Amino acid sequence: MVAYCALAMAMTAPGQTTGVSVFIDPLIGDLGVSRTQVSTAYLTGTLIGACAMPLVGRAIDRYGPRRVIAVVGAAFGAILLGLSFVTGLVGLTAGFIGIRMAGQGALSLVATTTVAYWFDRRRGLALGITSAIGTAGISLAPLGIERLVAAEGWRQAWAIEGVAVWAVVLPLALLGIRNRPADLGQHVDGVTPTADTPAVPLTGWPLRAALRTGIFWAVVACLAASSMLTTGLNFHQVALLGERGLTATEAAANFLPQTAAALVATLAAGALIDRLPPKVMLVAAMAILACGVLAARFVAPGWTAVGYGFLLGASNGLLRAVESATLPRYFGTAHLGAIRGSAHTVTVGASAFGPLAVSLGHDITGHYGSALVVLAALPVAAAIAVLLARTPRTDMGTALG
Repeated sequence: MVAYCALAMAMTAPGQTTGVSVFIDPLIGDLGVSRTQVSTAYLTGTLIGACAMPLVGRAIDRYGPRRVIAVVGAAFGAILLGLSFVTGLVGLTAGFIGIRMAGQGALSLVATTTVAYWFDRRRGLALGITSAIGTAGISLAPLGIERLVAAEGWRQAWAIEGVAVWAVVLPLALLGIRNRPADLGQHVDGVTPTADTPAVPLTGWPLRAALRTGIFWAVVACLAASSMLTTGLNFHQVALLGERGLTATEAAANFLPQTAAALVATLAAGALIDRLPPKVMLVAAMAILACGVLAARFVAPGWTAVGYGFLLGASNGLLRAVESATLPRYFGTAHLGAIRGSAHTVTVGASAFGPLAVSLGHDITGHYGSALVVLAALPVAAAIAVLLARTPRTDMGTALG
C-alpha cells in the first residue's frame, strides 16, 4: 500500500509547480502573455482549485480512497489533455484550476490519507517513505518534462502527461489501492489484535472541534508558509537562478539537490516523528525554510546553488512527512479526510500567492533579492505560532463503534 500511494504521489508532478515551471517560458512566448499575467492565472487557478479540498476530504471519509483516487485520476488526465489545446489566458487559467485541484491537491491528499488509514504505531515511518518516493518523482519530473517540451513542444508534452496519468493512476485505483486493512481481512500495522494488544478503536476529533484548536492553525501556518514560498521559488526558478548566473539547464538541474535533500529529510522525519514531539519537527522545518529563502539571494553557479537546493528540498521534505503524521496523531483518523481536506485548502490556496509575490517583488525592484528578505519572515512567524500553540488532549476524540 505504501508503494501504491507513493507512486500516486509521484504522479501529481504535472500539477505541481515543479512540473509546471518548465512550461512557463514557452507559454509566455507562444501565447503572447507576460510573466505577471501567467503568475496571476496560476494564482487564480490555484485559489479556485483549493476550494474543492474540503469536499475531497469528506468524499474520502464517505466513499473511501479507492473510489476517490479513480475519479481524480480520470479527471486529472483529461484536464492535462485539455491544456494541450489552450490558445489564450482564459483557457490557461481554466487548465490551471483543474491541474491544481486534481493533481497538486486531491491526488496528493488521498494518497497520504490512505497510508494514515493503514498504519498507527509506525505511521510516521510509513508516511515518510511514501512522501520520500513521491517527492523524488515530483522533483525529478522537471528534467524529463524539460526534454519533452524541447523535443515535442509544450502542447504535445501536456497531452503525453495526461495519457501517462491515466495509464498509471487508474490501474492503481482499480487493482491496487484498498480503503482500509479490513477490506483484505488485515489489520492496522499488519499486527493481528490479541488480548495483550487489542484492536485500536476508530477515534477522532470532529472537524469543528479541530478547527477550534490553536495547534491546527499553527500546523496550517507552517504548511501555508512552505507551500507559498516553495511554489514561488520553484515557479520562477529558471529566471531567479538565471539572474544569479545559472543557465536554464543548470537552473532545471537544481531540482536534483532538492530531490536528494527531500529524500533524506523525509525519511529522517518519518523515523523521528514517531519518537519526537511534532512541534520540534515543525520548528526545524520552518528554520530550514527561512535559511533557504535567504540563501537564494546569494546563489552563484557551483556549490552555493547546490546548497540552496539542499535547504529548499530539506524543508519541503521534512514538512511533508511531519504534517502527514501530525494531524492524525493530534486528531485521530475518524474524520481525518475532512480535517486534512480543510488544511489542504489553506495550503493549496497559499501556494497561489507565491509566484505572484515573487513576480511582483521582481517587477517593483527590478530583481528578486529584496522580495526574498521580506518573504523569509513568514516561516519565522509560523514557527513562533507553533511554539505558542497548546498541544490538544488525545482523549477528546470519540470512539466509533
